[in-house]
Amino acid sequence: SSGINAEWPLRPGYKLYFEPDMSALTAEEEILLNDFSRNVPRSTSILFHLNALFVSALPIWLFWRIQQLELDTYWIMFAIVTLVSTFLMSLAYKNVKYQLKHKIAQRRHAGVTVEVLQQVADATSDKKKAVKKEKDDRVLFKKTEVADLEATHFSIFYNNALFLFLTIILSFYILKNFTPGANYLGSSVTSACVVAFMSTGAN
Repeated sequence: SSGINAEWPLRPGYKLYFEPDMSALTAEEEILLNDFSRNVPRSTSILFHLNALFVSALPIWLFWRIQQLELDTYWIMFAIVTLVSTFLMSLAYKNVKYQLKHKIAQRRHAGVTVEVLQQVADATSDKKKAVKKEKDDRVLFKKTEVADLEATHFSIFYNNALFLFLTIILSFYILKNFTPGANYLGSSVTSACVVAFMSTGAN
């Protein structure tokens, strides 16, 4: 057809320009994109994995001291179960945080707005000098920051408490007649699986 270069594939040096220019996004658009993404910052990911590793390793102490499972005999099982539980717990942290973040942001909107407007008013003698878009951006950023922090901490606390509760119930009551090795394997992995599963539908 006329006006269209039919030469294909493109010669070296040619470039297609339909890819979105991420550098052109405004601060507000970047915040909104992050809100709708399940990805977490690197620092949060490290925090999640460290907490997951710690809580996943706690049952080892329980079974070593109470059930007399020797570390040098069962270390391979301990390592595998801890790694599996760490992965599942990290997934649960991420899921619960994602679902809570928006609800917390809505609940904190009024308080954050008052705080930010007061800061803007204190920074300038003439409130009219504060452009409405600038104030809205500050409110959105502050609200996202507060919601992100609260959701992260609550997600870790909630999932850790649930995991430890399930582990105790399973190991001391439901699986108490199993051998210590089977008890540890069943209680730890089952607890982590239940926590991860429940995180997909947490409200």
